[in-house]
Amino acid sequence: MQPAADAPARSAEKDPSDWATGGEPATGPQLSYVSTLAQEAGVDVPENLSKADASKLIDELQEKTGRGKS
Repeated sequence: MQPAADAPARSAEKDPSDWATGGEPATGPQLSYVSTLAQEAGVDVPENLSKADASKLIDELQEKTGRGKS
C-alpha cells in the first residue's frame, strides 16, 4: 500500500533530542568530525558536547561549510 499523495513525508531519521543515548558524551568520531568542520567554518567547538548536541552541530556546520551534500 502506498501513502496518500497528500500525506506528509516522513524522515527515517530520529531527532537527536529523542535519542535514548543523546545525553551521553559525544563519541570520538563525532568530536573528530566536529573539530574538522569547526576549523573549516572558523568557529570554536563547545566543550562537553553530548551525542545529540554533536549531531546537531555537525548538521549545522555541514550546512555552513557545504560538506555532506550529495
